Amino acid sequence: MRSAFGGEFDVPLGYLNTASIGIPPKAVADAVGEAVRRWASGADQPPSFDAAVATGREAFGRLVGAPTEQVAIGTSVSQLVAIVAASLPKGSRVLTVRGEFTSVTFPFAALGHVVTEVGPDELVDAASGHDLVAVSVVQSADGRVADLDGLRATGVPVLLDATQALGWLPLDVGWADWVVAAGYKWLLSPRGSAWLAARPEALATAVPVTANWYAGEDPWASVYGLPLRLASSARALDTSPVWLAHVGASVALPWLASLDLAAVRDHNIGIANELLAGLDLPPSNSAIVSVDRPDAPERLVAAGVKASVRAGKVRLACHLYTTRDDVALVLKALS
Repeated sequence: MRSAFGGEFDVPLGYLNTASIGIPPKAVADAVGEAVRRWASGADQPPSFDAAVATGREAFGRLVGAPTEQVAIGTSVSQLVAIVAASLPKGSRVLTVRGEFTSVTFPFAALGHVVTEVGPDELVDAASGHDLVAVSVVQSADGRVADLDGLRATGVPVLLDATQALGWLPLDVGWADWVVAAGYKWLLSPRGSAWLAARPEALATAVPVTANWYAGEDPWASVYGLPLRLASSARALDTSPVWLAHVGASVALPWLASLDLAAVRDHNIGIANELLAGLDLPPSNSAIVSVDRPDAPERLVAAGVKASVRAGKVRLACHLYTTRDDVALVLKALS
């Protein structure tokens, strides 16, 4: 068991795969385990989970810099991005980064919008003339961090996928029209929890293509029958929650929101830069390290290192529970 930033983690040596699956603090795992036990004994009713959903929603808002009433819940990034795609006029011009995570780009392409890919250094300069810029705050494949100040200055509407950033990178992105993130990576929650923050101007244009009973002004009074009676807040975009996922998120997100995320960032980047230095690579400003070496996957697997291969390179992710011992194991495997 490891201690990090006041949390206890059952993380094995060499776990550098948070960019794929985050390891929950013991308190989160315990909360989900207790919920499973209650489920197994028939101890809950559906409304029992409303408090957990509300707690996670509020904490997500704090993490991105948005009021709670501007936050919707969903199950995945692509499902929430699809709402944004459906809300744009047909044939809108969407700009993104070449090689962007497809949950950000596929919904726009599938609905017939004109999606243009450019290099990451070209994104800000190319924004003018587009109806929306859709990009990850931190790229999944290689950890590159977007120029958020530059994007904000363009005045072009922006959708940010914060999945690979939120939980380790301090963010105040309430200025962005849309901010989406999944919970099962750096937010240390079970898969099945995701959130979408929308500015009021963006929310006014949103098409609730997933309209359902849980999106009602009073969900438990909108289970049956017409007329349509959706919430007046971002909850109008909600889908009904994956209960156990939100139980975990209701513990994980408030804890992360209570931390000094600048200190978490400094820890993560510091560990990542130690790893880069050991590989004779230049430092970066990201918690994700990309290693382009043909024999790296096999060597790391043999050494017991948990990592991923993305875009043909090994991806190593350093979170708040990553230590120098993990780095040493990687460097020994690749030496």
